[in-house]
Amino acid sequence: MENYGCALAEFDASIIAYQLEQAGYTRVNNPTEADAVIINTCAVRLDTEAKITKRLDELAKMGLKGRFIVAGCLAKARPSLVLRHAPDASLISPQNASRIMEVLSSPGKVFLLDGERDTSQMPVLPLRDKIATIMIAEGCLDNCSFCETKLARRTLRSYSPRLIVDTVKELVKRGAKEIRLTGQDAAAYGYDLPGRVNLADLLSAILDKVEGDYRIRVGMMTPNMAMEIIDDILDIYRDERIYKFFHIPVQSGDDRVLKIMNRRYSVREFIELHKKIKSAFPDSLFATDIIVGHPGEDEEAFRNTIKLVKELRFERVYLAQYSIRPRTLSASMLQVPEPIKKMRSLELNAVIESIGREVYGKYVGQRAKGLVTSRSFRSGYLTARLENYFPVTLPEGKGFMGSWVLLRIVGASYFDLRGVVEGVTVSS
Repeated sequence: MENYGCALAEFDASIIAYQLEQAGYTRVNNPTEADAVIINTCAVRLDTEAKITKRLDELAKMGLKGRFIVAGCLAKARPSLVLRHAPDASLISPQNASRIMEVLSSPGKVFLLDGERDTSQMPVLPLRDKIATIMIAEGCLDNCSFCETKLARRTLRSYSPRLIVDTVKELVKRGAKEIRLTGQDAAAYGYDLPGRVNLADLLSAILDKVEGDYRIRVGMMTPNMAMEIIDDILDIYRDERIYKFFHIPVQSGDDRVLKIMNRRYSVREFIELHKKIKSAFPDSLFATDIIVGHPGEDEEAFRNTIKLVKELRFERVYLAQYSIRPRTLSASMLQVPEPIKKMRSLELNAVIESIGREVYGKYVGQRAKGLVTSRSFRSGYLTARLENYFPVTLPEGKGFMGSWVLLRIVGASYFDLRGVVEGVTVSS
């Protein structure tokens, strides 16, 4: 099984893996030895799509003896594309991840692409190190002109607060230290539920009913939805069990481009939202997303984006060059030439890295407390999170995983910190 994409894809992949493990399946590393080969896909960006289709081509030529199954957003949004590269594959949408055994028990190809997600139950999925990811809602209330994910996860479907609370309680009991609450738009959570509960209500319920030494990380929120609940959110965030982390994509620093993107806020409103958050939590990690080269972005619009980045000095920026996504409104617009997109991307990335080195560099020489929750991508190292979710890479040590450690920050890059452990504690 291979997984591509975001935290939502990770959650769906975990559902599939859980179903298989419950049925007695075990993982193998060689696709030609497998009874089932499952590729869980993503449809957000062209480069990811290219990587997936290349992999499908490779697998299709291997002469697989087992069932070939393509799941996830690309299977739902572009089934014809998938079948061109994997003609023998069965297809399963994100909403049907829990029905994987139906595919495996059927005699021929199966296409499970219709229907909505069943939010009446939530499996308690295995931890990744000390991290647990919970999808609190699928879908959103926006209709951005560049977004293909909307075609794969169209309808807002929220899990009930009771289900989420019970799941968090069980995960904490099993040793989870970091609970990641994820959704296409976490700020839209609950708008489809009776009584119009919202994200603040959900967080309050978790904190009231789940005891233990854990931290919650709230996932991405769209600016317009976050504005509606921000006062309540900031009040709830005062609880030490919530990381002071905000992921709110601006996408562009130009009002005209935002309108073309069908984003429902202005640059000024975004700045005010950022100011309100930073006034409440000055040391918080504020992450944002920016798309360079979206149709309609001229040189003035690009300069406005650079101006915004320099003004707000985000702690983290996820930068992407715009890529055409079929069946979206932006795909039909006059496109920015690729060389211009590349030049703008390089220029903006240099600004982002310069700001990042200054922001993270200020921590060098300081002592801080961090919660070790995962292994680093660097062999022999772990990752700890400060209270504001800044990542600290540290050498692996006995008893560190799942513990609070006292750190001395000895180095920094433009996106993380490097630390050494000076002591280990058992609680916050």
